[in-house]
Amino acid sequence: MAEGNPPERIAGSVDVVGIGDDGWAGLSAAARAVVTGADVVVGAVRHLALVPAGPAERVAWPSPFSVEVVAKSAARGTVCVLASGDPMFFGVGATLVRELGLDRVTVWPAPSSVSLACARMGWSVQDVPVVSAVGRPLAALAAELHAGARVLVLAADGLTPGGAAELLCARDFGSSTVTVLEHLGGPAESVWQGTAHALAAAPERRFANLNVIAIACGSGPGLSRVPGLPDDAYEHDGQLTKREIRAVTLAALGPMPGELLWDVGAGNGSIGIEWMRTHPSCRAIGFEARADRAERARANAATLGVPGLRVVVGRAPDVLPAGAADPVATAGSSRSDAIAPGGDAPDAIFIGGGLTADGVVERCWASLRPGGRLVANAVVAETEADLLRHRASYGGELTRLQVTRSAPVGRFTGWRPAMPVTQWVVVKPDTNEE
Repeated sequence: MAEGNPPERIAGSVDVVGIGDDGWAGLSAAARAVVTGADVVVGAVRHLALVPAGPAERVAWPSPFSVEVVAKSAARGTVCVLASGDPMFFGVGATLVRELGLDRVTVWPAPSSVSLACARMGWSVQDVPVVSAVGRPLAALAAELHAGARVLVLAADGLTPGGAAELLCARDFGSSTVTVLEHLGGPAESVWQGTAHALAAAPERRFANLNVIAIACGSGPGLSRVPGLPDDAYEHDGQLTKREIRAVTLAALGPMPGELLWDVGAGNGSIGIEWMRTHPSCRAIGFEARADRAERARANAATLGVPGLRVVVGRAPDVLPAGAADPVATAGSSRSDAIAPGGDAPDAIFIGGGLTADGVVERCWASLRPGGRLVANAVVAETEADLLRHRASYGGELTRLQVTRSAPVGRFTGWRPAMPVTQWVVVKPDTNEE
């Protein structure tokens, strides 16, 4: 965000300086001047150890991390925050800009670990997906796997490479080449390379905590991000929107990057999972009355590379929030089994179950953001009648979907129709439109 000499800074301003494993020697003259000219220097203990002592007050990041320590430090003068590599890439820079405002924050980036890893591997940065295991589930790696793929994983610690290798083997990508790059850009930089099979066979192997994992996928059963995964990609008990209907349903829901879906009557999770697979920033919350199906949905989400799917156990409409909401973790649990008010309104809602329960559609419609999409599928006559009634109230379109599959008839082949599905699609009017 800034080049050349550091500007004159006013009290309360914050400079975020990216620093690599090469420490003080790797900083530009301008970045050094920012560090030495600050009244307070904030950073992780290892970052503070990389810069020479001076008159500035030193403050170590608290655990857990809190932006409040920067705000309090800024009240005492100019602040320099030390961060790894590029502070705007999975770093504290964006958080500080969001919380304190761009007018108070200036960012001085260093090469990111991704740039350094791609330079060592000879890979184009723009062509390589990045999965962060820092404070995030490593299971997200599964969504990026296909034959010939190149993927970078930002490790949480020295055991992450082994965990990535085990995941590769579990997904039948054990022949993939795994390169572990330790202490990139520093004097202790080192490289380990081998197959996922070889690394998974040595689970006790621990690397430096500062490492990036470069994966060159061998052959394996990759799954497309296009909706309509094979039914056997899921563990299910029969409560599964079938492949062809699922593809049409996702097309009607129309996921866009960053959008939030409510999947009411989530069953074994297929609609929410494939919504999230369309783009890494897509989010979904499933509402499911049966705890066993909810647990299976979570397991399917992890297997298919979207461990961020949240599933709330309860019967609609009681489990649905009265207004816009997002799930929060239940006290004492890492799972999201509760709903708290005040979150995002859903951009799209799919109703796959609970149509016959009083108030489900009404609650969903009230929660849907203006311009959002609501899609509901009906199989039996009673729920089809409900769709006709709701269409009369809210508008939208009805479509009858019929799938017929080939089946043996003696020594010949015939056609066996599946039960037809009636689909209702409606867009909530945008009250801001004239």
